Amino acid sequence: MRSPVTSSPAADNEPGTTLRDSVRYVLRTPTVGPLAALALAVLVFSVTTDTFLAPDNLSLVLQQSIVIGTLALGQSLIILTAGIDLANGAIAVLGTIVMAKLVFEGSSPTAALLLGLLVATVLGSLNGALVARLGLPPFIVTLGALTVVYAVGRLYSDSRSYPVTDDLLVFWGNGVDIGGVLITWGTFLLVGLYAFFWYVLTRTAWGRHIYAVGNAPESARLTGINVRRTVLSVYITAGLLYGIAAWQALGRIPNADPNSYQTANLESITAVVIGGTSLFGGRGSVAGTLIGTLIVTVLRSGLTQAGIDSLYQDVATGTLVVVAVGVDKILRRGGTR
Repeated sequence: MRSPVTSSPAADNEPGTTLRDSVRYVLRTPTVGPLAALALAVLVFSVTTDTFLAPDNLSLVLQQSIVIGTLALGQSLIILTAGIDLANGAIAVLGTIVMAKLVFEGSSPTAALLLGLLVATVLGSLNGALVARLGLPPFIVTLGALTVVYAVGRLYSDSRSYPVTDDLLVFWGNGVDIGGVLITWGTFLLVGLYAFFWYVLTRTAWGRHIYAVGNAPESARLTGINVRRTVLSVYITAGLLYGIAAWQALGRIPNADPNSYQTANLESITAVVIGGTSLFGGRGSVAGTLIGTLIVTVLRSGLTQAGIDSLYQDVATGTLVVVAVGVDKILRRGGTR
């Protein structure tokens, strides 16, 4: 008489189940999806256009990534704490105006640079104080700051632009030619900043505190983390990064214009979200943000090379944001089961 057939652990571990689990694990790795999207975008535009892979265009893509990438880095830190910053572009623009106008009026370039960095850092600190100390919603605080800072920038500049010729202020626009592609010093700085903050977020207590606060602020408080101090420090750091972005912007285009970078806040948020960082906080990486920045610039460059109207480019970018947030929501819901 044959013994009844029973299932074994090996039998339960069916190929389909294993493959399904592997795919789910890969999809939940924050940088895999953005990296695949970047590779696909580069492939599509390389095939559909004749100029995308031209050295001049590749150099332009890298240069266009610098300012938005630095703003997105500061935005990443804030979003990881479940906050958001709608004023980062306005703060950077004000920083460029402060630096350029002071030099235009005869001040020392070094003093102008330091004051521009200080202004951006102070504005970031004020936003952080309102959020961390008074408990105001980050969206409302930074929305108000967006309006105020843009207005201050126009008033301080008398609604005019200031050309920049000083070597210190335009330093990040210089660079070296590598294989026919101009790599600016600003690109090296951007990579260095991302490497530094990757280390900080993954290897230091401050980085662990940021993730803990974004995941569950009350639980973080109960474990001894000073939530208010952590949130405030994030906004201060982001403000300094916005000042650095202002310095980089003068190297990219040596002209401080109060009307520039009108959509930089939305582009930085787009880069962060497409890069896999959750708008709900506590999940993501700066490596993903860097990839997201490249996706945004590659998408715009490729669509421009293909002759697509800028309005349709905005439609494509906005659609990507909605899809990225939707995928994040689904993955988070699946992780709680």
